[in-house]
Amino acid sequence: MYDPTAIDALSASQPMKAVARPRGVGLTLTILGLSICAGCGVQAAFGPVQEFARLDLGLTDLQMGLVQGMAVAVPAALLSIPVGWLADHTNRVRMMVVLAILWSIGAAASAFATSFELLFAARMLSALGLTVVLPVAISIAADLCPPEKRGRSLLLLSMGKVFGLALAFALGGAVFGMLSARTEPLFGMAAWRATQLIFAAGSALLVLPLLLLREPARQEVAKAGAGFKASMQALWERRGLLAPLFIGQITVIMADASASIWATPVLMRTYGLAPAEFGGWMGLVLLGSGLVGTIVGGLAADAGLKRAGGRGLLMAAVIASAVGVPASFFAVMPGVAGFAILLTALLLAGTATGLITGTAIAVLIPNQFRALCLGSFVVVGSLIGFGVAPTLVTVISEAIGGPGALAPSLAGVSLASSLLSLIAFAMAARAAPERT
Repeated sequence: MYDPTAIDALSASQPMKAVARPRGVGLTLTILGLSICAGCGVQAAFGPVQEFARLDLGLTDLQMGLVQGMAVAVPAALLSIPVGWLADHTNRVRMMVVLAILWSIGAAASAFATSFELLFAARMLSALGLTVVLPVAISIAADLCPPEKRGRSLLLLSMGKVFGLALAFALGGAVFGMLSARTEPLFGMAAWRATQLIFAAGSALLVLPLLLLREPARQEVAKAGAGFKASMQALWERRGLLAPLFIGQITVIMADASASIWATPVLMRTYGLAPAEFGGWMGLVLLGSGLVGTIVGGLAADAGLKRAGGRGLLMAAVIASAVGVPASFFAVMPGVAGFAILLTALLLAGTATGLITGTAIAVLIPNQFRALCLGSFVVVGSLIGFGVAPTLVTVISEAIGGPGALAPSLAGVSLASSLLSLIAFAMAARAAPERT
């Protein structure tokens, strides 16, 4: 999936050339941020109600893992590179409108799904807002600001994703609680279905302002660079750095994706909580870890780079990933407070390492190969992080005790992923140049 860290990497990849500042930049960035918030929100809004959907449709944990994991991974893996290419060659505002329509339809279709297959297809559509829309928005926003101001300007897009994920849990749990308390079902639908329909309608309203935007002029259009084969060869020559960097970030995604997807069932099964009881503070966990992780990761990356070049930069990722090791035990804590604290630490560490990884690519990889490198991260990270890790949790759970063993299975996958990321980032730091 696209991570907010890609914002910094892509912004740093542009040549430093003065760019005329169009009018209404702030309004345009706000509209783009709201669209990303809507896209991420409709995808994440299924999380607080997934256990009720599973019971209503008679699905297994494995099937729900596929719905929440592989359904996100497939569109990212298939579309990230083609959508990125289209964003470089076609009207990006129209692309945003089309993607917004598709993810809103997917959220609405989730409310009417009657089988695993239909729910899987609906969640694939709704995942477009979480996985493939961000690079299109980044491309638009980058042409609105001069290079030296893009990091700050594009931060609003990153915050749109953070707020979308956080609000989905907070509002999703609250809306579901109110609908469950009604004597007459809203629209004659189960509460979890009506919740999805409400979020689909909200998404459609938030993205309407996209129709007001115009395609900005493209800035800093470069001459054609090296061909695909030559670019891949150049990346292969840097495998000593990129291989452990890939492994480090992908295993971080594995831990974070598993935690985000299976936190709700664990809270319900192990701690006996209802969505209305944990939706609010889970939203704060996602919001706080996203905001603080972004700030901490950015400051740590800059400080490490200044002190010891690429090696110092990636040592910041080593420290952040080390925090994730003890935090992996969040699912087996004896109380809800411990669960919340360790989950916050795990997600915060993941956000920080993601930002540091994006910065490392921007600093250590030549300009003409960065986009290809980032695209490869997205494809592999989505397939393994979202496609494999959540399903692996259910496979282990079934092997050691069934649905009741979900918590220890989740802790085990998170721990193994965190340990592997720690080792991989240490290897990447060792391979990185001390000075850049």
